[in-house]
Amino acid sequence: MTKLVQMFSARNFTPWPAVLDEVRKNGFDGVEGYSAIYEDPDAFRSMLDERGLTMPQGHFDLDMLETDVARAFDIARKLGIETIIVPWLAPDRRPVDHAGWYALGERLAAIGKKVTEEGFGFAWHNHDFELTPVEGGAIPMEILLEAAPGLGWEADLGWILRAGRDPLAWLDAYAGRIISVHIKDLQENPDSAPEGGWADLGHGVNEWAPIFNKLKMLPQLQAYVAEHDDPADFSRFLRRWSDSFERLRE
Repeated sequence: MTKLVQMFSARNFTPWPAVLDEVRKNGFDGVEGYSAIYEDPDAFRSMLDERGLTMPQGHFDLDMLETDVARAFDIARKLGIETIIVPWLAPDRRPVDHAGWYALGERLAAIGKKVTEEGFGFAWHNHDFELTPVEGGAIPMEILLEAAPGLGWEADLGWILRAGRDPLAWLDAYAGRIISVHIKDLQENPDSAPEGGWADLGHGVNEWAPIFNKLKMLPQLQAYVAEHDDPADFSRFLRRWSDSFERLRE
């Protein structure tokens, strides 16, 4: 099983070579990409190769995948990305009802056909808004997965927790659709806590042992992804996350 770091966590701790040195030092296999590192994919691939790191999956904006998918494919191939993941929708672009979310799912299904025909995997990454009910109590994440039956899911367990949902229930319900997980914890009173309310794995309020037991059972799971949306100390985050991960997966 691959152990990665989402590079968004390191955005305030560049230059990238120093970031990647920390990733390697803390025993990770590689990183998960996002838009800020795609400007010069050849150069970034060289940095990875020099450290024996990989980038098997990356986040790509929906706009790029709909308007310039060839560029996304070129970036992915240069970086060695095997799975393309849509990570985010700005608030003003989020559907507000069941019909809107279903239509988005159909758009994702169309994109996914192109992506998979090129030999890549394809998935959606959640935040908390996909877990907030719309009209009639429908849950957007459920609608997306229904409307796009070939769509994989990168389940962000931290955002599931922040939405007040039970990660175990979601891991059970969609065990066959989950291809990777983002793992981060919450502090008490996260809306007013420092570091955006997030905590390093094993240093927050959540009980992780049952979740790790469940993760071992997921048939499609390819990667565990370390993330902290706003760490004050990147080295501390990686060290604590890695230590807790090794203990929890025993």
